[in-house]
Amino acid sequence: MSITAEVVKAALSQVIDPNTGKDLVAGKSVRNIQITGADVAVDVELGYPANSQIEPIRSAAEAAVRSVAGVGTVKANVYFKIVAHAVQRGIKLKSNVKNIIAVASGKGGVGKSTTAANLALALAAEGARVGILDADIYGPSQPMMLGIDAKPETKDGKTMEPLENHGLQVSSIGFMIDPDEPMVWRGPIVTQALQQLLDQTNWRDLDYLIVDMPPGTGDVQLTLSQKVPVTGAVIVTTPQDIALLDARKGLKMFEKVGIPILGIVENMSTHICSNCGHAEAIFGSGGGEKMCADFGVDFLGALPLTMEIREQTDSGRPTVVAEPNGAVAEIYKSIARKVAVKVAEKAKDMTSKFPSIVIQND
Repeated sequence: MSITAEVVKAALSQVIDPNTGKDLVAGKSVRNIQITGADVAVDVELGYPANSQIEPIRSAAEAAVRSVAGVGTVKANVYFKIVAHAVQRGIKLKSNVKNIIAVASGKGGVGKSTTAANLALALAAEGARVGILDADIYGPSQPMMLGIDAKPETKDGKTMEPLENHGLQVSSIGFMIDPDEPMVWRGPIVTQALQQLLDQTNWRDLDYLIVDMPPGTGDVQLTLSQKVPVTGAVIVTTPQDIALLDARKGLKMFEKVGIPILGIVENMSTHICSNCGHAEAIFGSGGGEKMCADFGVDFLGALPLTMEIREQTDSGRPTVVAEPNGAVAEIYKSIARKVAVKVAEKAKDMTSKFPSIVIQND
């Protein structure tokens, strides 16, 4: 039997990407099949950051093609390419940021900022260029969480450079104020500050910008939905009814303004006693999954209530960098992959493909 591109495709259609649940052909990942005699080379393009996934997918793809009768040497070049995706209608994308992901909650104290920091770090660990914007103007916590104690620099007197640590580009109002100084600002000033932080930070070619939102559904959230090109939102909650009640409001707010919900993260899902190992659902159980079922959105994952998460974050080394191979870091990485896949499956932004139409009177 002669070796053809169709035969190679048929073999690759048996390889399932464990992150998307689709085979490589149906997922439109197969590129550039080259057949030289009995030897086969193929490119496999993933739409999400995948440093830890490339080797197993490469092995599976090569094994599948090698099983075809008559095939000699097989080489699969697996790589990822992150592109910009569609946002709210009528809002233009930023030239230096491909995808903006809002991490939000209906109320405070549910671990939203911790989730935002670890989500950003997990995406960066998989090879993406990631930034984090601390949009919680009244209570900026990312400087402490990410271990950054410095003032941003400006090269032109109009814009500022993001500060960096753990491979992330970071911008926060917390870099410019005294930690003990309260932000006694009215809504319009807060929204203007958010816009300036986003627009006047010289983000350097980001694949993802994670926005750590303030809790609630007020001015900042409205500004974000009306003026900032948001690819999607992640809702963070805890299992108890009062947190879920507020989380549902946050989810409905994003739906009303046309921002897709990428999924829900449940924090403080269970507490495991450090002395005896007994697991107890202190705040209840199943609340996040029930909310997902009610609204038809994805459940991204559940995180335990542990002292280590708090200690690591307070020390400026969140879990994903403090204990990268630990069980909790693996949960954050799994959540990050699911978010990245959800983004990759959205419609691509095509505005750059269309020519500008200029009408002139001769």
